[in-house]
Amino acid sequence: MSTRSARPRGWPLTLVLAGVTGLSVGPFYWLVVSATQKDGDIFDWPPRLLPGGSLGDNLDHLQAKIGLLRVVGNSLLVAGLQTAGALVVALLAGYAFAKFRFRGRTVLFALLLSTLVVPEQVMLVPLFKMMMSFGLLDSYQAMVLPGLCVPFAIFLMRQALSGMPDELLDAARVDGAGEFRVLWSVVVPVMRPVLAALSIFLFLGSWNQFVWPLIALRSPEMHTLPVALATLHGNESNTDYGAILAGTALSTLPMMVLFLVLQRQFISGLLAGATKG
Repeated sequence: MSTRSARPRGWPLTLVLAGVTGLSVGPFYWLVVSATQKDGDIFDWPPRLLPGGSLGDNLDHLQAKIGLLRVVGNSLLVAGLQTAGALVVALLAGYAFAKFRFRGRTVLFALLLSTLVVPEQVMLVPLFKMMMSFGLLDSYQAMVLPGLCVPFAIFLMRQALSGMPDELLDAARVDGAGEFRVLWSVVVPVMRPVLAALSIFLFLGSWNQFVWPLIALRSPEMHTLPVALATLHGNESNTDYGAILAGTALSTLPMMVLFLVLQRQFISGLLAGATKG
């Protein structure tokens, strides 16, 4: 009787969750459907709810106008290198802040946290001058190097590593392991869910970055996908919305693949953080 009486009470919650899911998935579904339609059919009313047959044409237009394969390759290269480098820096710095006692550690960590309140736009001009003085403008180095040190990632790794028992690390040291061996054989396996979650956030931030690539890159051959798509915007009469929406839909694929690959560890990391305590 209790089970039967509990079922009707769950219907309002189910309806609310279904409505929220529809609001979340609806815009993405419209994006995918519009990416498969001709430019003139996108703004029809009532809107078309079934995919069309123009996806190939829209992708061909993108390839002809911006070099789609080249800009996607640029984005994948920059986002991949930046994510991998930022994970290494965050792991090393977080490990040092969490497990080593050295003079000035508290001050350095406080300075690191203070950078979290500095808007990214404030750093654009100094960063541009720095890259220009190094002769790195319009290069992959200008895109990757500024994103290697992410204060939030270091803070997250430091907080996660603070909960790791020191006895576990001391046992590895007693067995003769050096610090890098301890880091690779002990710390990395334990921190794998955190690293997976952090890699998704870092890759998402790098993949969608627009302002800095727009400033630092000058030649179309170096453009990343967000910058290249922005160049397609003209006035209302000559903007190819079908191609733009096809490129936008395509830009979501790497994030989906990354999440599908890391979803088990990502969810494990979230659950570990939720149940900790």
